[in-house]
Amino acid sequence: MITQEEAYKIIEDSVITLGTEYIPFQNSLGRILAENIYSDMDMPPFNKSAVDGYACRKQDLANELEVLEVIPAGVAPSKKVGKNQCSQIMTGAAVPEGADTIIMVEHTKNEHGKIRFIQEKTSANICLIGEDLKLGDLVLKSGTLIKAQQIPVLASVGKTFVQVYRQVKVAVISTGDELVEPHETPKVSQIRNSNAVQLLAQLQQMGITGRYIGIAKDNPESTRNKLEEALDSSDMVLLSGGVSMGEFDFVPEILLEKGIELLFKSIAVQPGRPTVFGKKAKQFFFGLPGNPVSSFVQFELLVKPLLYKLMGFDFKPLALKLPMGVEFNRKKAKRKSYIPIYINELGEVMPVDYNGSAHIHSYVHADGMISINIGETTLQKGQIVDVRQI
Repeated sequence: MITQEEAYKIIEDSVITLGTEYIPFQNSLGRILAENIYSDMDMPPFNKSAVDGYACRKQDLANELEVLEVIPAGVAPSKKVGKNQCSQIMTGAAVPEGADTIIMVEHTKNEHGKIRFIQEKTSANICLIGEDLKLGDLVLKSGTLIKAQQIPVLASVGKTFVQVYRQVKVAVISTGDELVEPHETPKVSQIRNSNAVQLLAQLQQMGITGRYIGIAKDNPESTRNKLEEALDSSDMVLLSGGVSMGEFDFVPEILLEKGIELLFKSIAVQPGRPTVFGKKAKQFFFGLPGNPVSSFVQFELLVKPLLYKLMGFDFKPLALKLPMGVEFNRKKAKRKSYIPIYINELGEVMPVDYNGSAHIHSYVHADGMISINIGETTLQKGQIVDVRQI
């Protein structure tokens, strides 16, 4: 049994980078950039008005101003602004030659067809050419996870096709004679298969469409067939159940038959001790525990970071530093424990009612999870802890 940190190091040392592809930028949400993106022009590309108002010379603000023309956004000015002149201008329109100030329309008065400024002072209200970006500026780095805020940046620099890392092809298997699919009514000693849909949902949150292989029965032939199907055209296989030391847990033996080198078989983490990780050339395998909380947590801790690394992204989970709202105690301290928590209205960390690794319903009410290290039995009230959001 190894620590979580040792397991993570083994996984990190096994990372390869998948190939790349070009896709339309509208389809790139959730993907990882495989190229640097540079601005193809100055932004803004011209001096533009930040307000609706009148473009004039600052030195003429105390005088009546003759209106030369109206300049809508998207229409080039046709007249130069001279002494005691102005042009009516709309937000986003190009500032005419000669003007250095835009006075807001609500700060003016129209007297006999002439414009007069009625305030004591004003800002220039001009967005200068290139103040946001200059031609050739680096706007997005290779390795960036594309979120909604990156999409308009790509659009603004005309990057309609982007090079991204290929998505990981992931196959999902559940094991166990006791499992039936969610649409079925369980008989005595049966339970619905929640692990597969859980893992597929966690993949989907990352923008990955997993391939569901089905339920492998508790016999070598069924397990071998499902694994062969999963390994065909997949970069990674996620299997839940069948990896502990029980009588029917022969998955590790079959993996070895298939040439998958098992790099660890057990980790000192609760929940999730019987977690298996293996590799064969450019394929990866995770054997996750059958209890749903265990598989959920280990996906977050170990599977997700590897998936992101395979796609060129260095995943760093956001951790909030918050105080414990109550004292938390545990009896055993041989493993690092992860505890589901919620954040109360005072910004304090409160443990969720949690009955163990089969109690997936507890995570419905969780804002995140906290950890307590090996050898520690108590988290004091008021102690600052790292909340890992989920």
